[in-house]
Amino acid sequence: MGFIAESLNRIQPSATIAVSTKARQLAAQGRDIISLSAGEPDFDTPDNIKEAAKRALDAGKTKYTDVDGIPELKAAIVAKFKRDNGLDYKLEQVSVGTGGKQVLYNALLATLNPGDEVVIPSPCWVSYADIVLLGGGTPVFAETKLEDGYRLKPEALEKAITPKTKWFLFNSPSNPTGTAYSADDLKLLTDVLLRHEHVWVLTDDMYEHLLYDGLSFATPAQVEPRLYPRTLTMNGLSKAYCMTGWRLGYAAGPVPLINAMRKLQSQSTSNPSSITQWAGVEALNGPQDFIAKHNAIFVERRDLVVGMLNQARGIHCPTPQGAFYVYPSIKETIGKTTKDGKTIASDEDFVTALLEEEGVAVVHGAAFAGSPSFRISYATSTEALKDACMRIQRFCGNLR
Repeated sequence: MGFIAESLNRIQPSATIAVSTKARQLAAQGRDIISLSAGEPDFDTPDNIKEAAKRALDAGKTKYTDVDGIPELKAAIVAKFKRDNGLDYKLEQVSVGTGGKQVLYNALLATLNPGDEVVIPSPCWVSYADIVLLGGGTPVFAETKLEDGYRLKPEALEKAITPKTKWFLFNSPSNPTGTAYSADDLKLLTDVLLRHEHVWVLTDDMYEHLLYDGLSFATPAQVEPRLYPRTLTMNGLSKAYCMTGWRLGYAAGPVPLINAMRKLQSQSTSNPSSITQWAGVEALNGPQDFIAKHNAIFVERRDLVVGMLNQARGIHCPTPQGAFYVYPSIKETIGKTTKDGKTIASDEDFVTALLEEEGVAVVHGAAFAGSPSFRISYATSTEALKDACMRIQRFCGNLR
């Protein structure tokens, strides 16, 4: 259709949202559907955060705010970076957006020119490549391997960087694999980046607090302070704080970049919700003890899912150390036939047949630039996960 902008032909709708939508539609038709597609904790937002939002409402804090965040929230973000990451920022170095996705969008759209390349370890979150494409840039995937725990090797990063590389876009713990990087792991990558002074670093730390097995979090500008002047460190409240629907993301970095992001946001959404911002102040400054309690439950769910999936014929599922996803390989199921006579030629065929035959909604690996695999979010009830894994075992057992 000639009326629609050419730029939209470069991108696809979000695969995770598409799968969740289809699962809801089938459930509305009366199908017994278990959806493991959305990266959304099933825990409610902590009461102290909700109470802060109520107080803001009662105090009439319902007006426009500064475009990229109220000073009180920026101060809480500055304190968070210092407390948790040992990073020093000033208020003018902080940008607040309507979710982490908008912050990434602002950063990339404000900096990319045609021909610029963005290096992204793959598998990767579904939106990274499409945001790069929408901005006129070119995504370059630095492939990781299952046998390495989907951890990017410095040689792969070095190989992916060219004179056209503008950004290295990094996510740990990772969506979709759950792979987490220690400070030592990161040092191998930051050593590569130091040799390429034209490459900026955009680090997505959204799952920072969701780490297991005693692993400590680290972020690139913390591991290598010499990268600080060309690093944008992004984070948000959606995952650890169970605030997906509130929509609040933030980042800190060099003032000229933050100013450019503010300029773009001033002509798109303007400020994030005023009420959400005041809730965010409480989230960052208030009690943090609920995170450890949630993480203990996530570990139990992770171990359940990994154990049951590895009992399914043709599935190999590594144990991730962060986030709330598992990313099993289904290489051994490719070429087999379902009980309904359909051939599994791709991971998309696998997840489509799984949804149709067993009512389990997961996301295919091709959406994350990593096939043949699929992603499960275990941020849902233990009962639902156990039921879903039994259905997956049955589905795989019927493949011939």
